[in-house]
This record gives sequence, structure tokens and C-alpha cells, in this order.
Amino acid sequence: MLRLENCRIMNGDYAVEADLEISPGACAAVIGPSGAGKSTLVEAIAGFLPVTRGRIFWNGSDLTNSPPGKRPVAMLFQDGNLFPHLTVAQNVGLGLHANLRLSQSERSQVEAALERVGLSGMGGRKPAALSGGQQSRVALARVLVQGRQILLLDEPFAALGPALKAGMLDLVAELTRESGATVLMVSHDPDDARRIADQVVLVADGKAHPPEPAAELLDNPPPALKAYLG
Repeated sequence: MLRLENCRIMNGDYAVEADLEISPGACAAVIGPSGAGKSTLVEAIAGFLPVTRGRIFWNGSDLTNSPPGKRPVAMLFQDGNLFPHLTVAQNVGLGLHANLRLSQSERSQVEAALERVGLSGMGGRKPAALSGGQQSRVALARVLVQGRQILLLDEPFAALGPALKAGMLDLVAELTRESGATVLMVSHDPDDARRIADQVVLVADGKAHPPEPAAELLDNPPPALKAYLG
């Protein structure tokens, strides 16, 4: 279980408070007004932002002071973070070793991950030779080889068209069901939450609220969410 216990997270002059739990294997959408602190919340879980109060736990282990690389967390960012001078296979291999010194079994892991996201045979290409949807799949494959227990999505598919985005969300849902990973997905689009999330964490007015069932919250939104959704 992911537990944020009485946490206060600072991002510049802005603070977000969180006291909540996410069940293992759940997919929780993190939604709320722009600038409310959705990305701040997931960046704190990943270890990129410190908590100035409270603790973060995963299955009873205290992650609060652990560096990002030592946490059971993988994160997909909005831009995918692909390196244009590296091949597709090398970009995925970074998920295993930053120096790209991979064993034969690790190279096989990379190939299997690319096959799993529908990019078999494309390992030698550079990102510029791929479509936007294919680049997103490369970033997802890099997360896949890491085998982490928590996956954080900070709107990585926002730049894709509706059909491509829906396809990527479905692929994420399929892969995480297979792995049993716990997912937190930042989104501005309630349709994304309805598509793959079973819970919604509302971030509004400086607070990340405990998760509620997705359909229930979106069908009967509280005032802060209703104002955002319009």
C-alpha cells in the first residue's frame, strides 16, 4: 500500500497537503484545476520534491528520505524524455543501466519490452524517425524494463490525438494489470480517468483528497471539481 501520512509538499511558494492511501494494484487518476498541485504530488512520491512534514510509505517501508533511484517508482513525463542521439533500444536500455553496459539477458529484456509495446524490429531507429505515438511507446517500454511496483504518469500522452491517447491508456492498463503495479495518473481529462482508473484523487485548494471510486466522484463531483469540469 502507498501511504502519504500527514504530508506537506512544497513546490516553490506553493504547498500541497496529503493524507491518503492507495491500495496495491489500484489505478488512481489525479485530477483537479490547473496549478492545484497534481504534478507536485506525484513528484514528491517519486522523490523529486521533498516533503517538509509527514512521511511516505510503501508496503510499510519509509520512502520519505530515499533518493528517486532507490524508490520502487517509475515515472513517465509529459515529454517522454527520449534522447535523440540514442537509438530506440538504447533509450529503453537506460531503464536498466545509465551507462548502457547491458548483458545479453538485459538486451533480451529490452527486445521483449519493445515487442510488448508493439515496436518489435525498431530498436535500431532514432526517435526522430518515429511517430509521436511510437515515441510514447518507447518511453513506456523503458518504464516496463524497470519492473517497478509504482508507476506515475504525468500526462505523458497529452500531446497525442484522441485515438492514439486512448490506445496508449489501454496499453498502460493492460501492462499494469499484468505486472500488478500501482498507478497514479495525472490528467486534466475526466474521460481518461473513466477509461482506466478505478479511483480518483482530487487535488484542489492546496489538498490532495483521499481517493474515491472514479465513477461515483465523476458522476457526483464536489464543488471544487464541478467548478473545474464546468
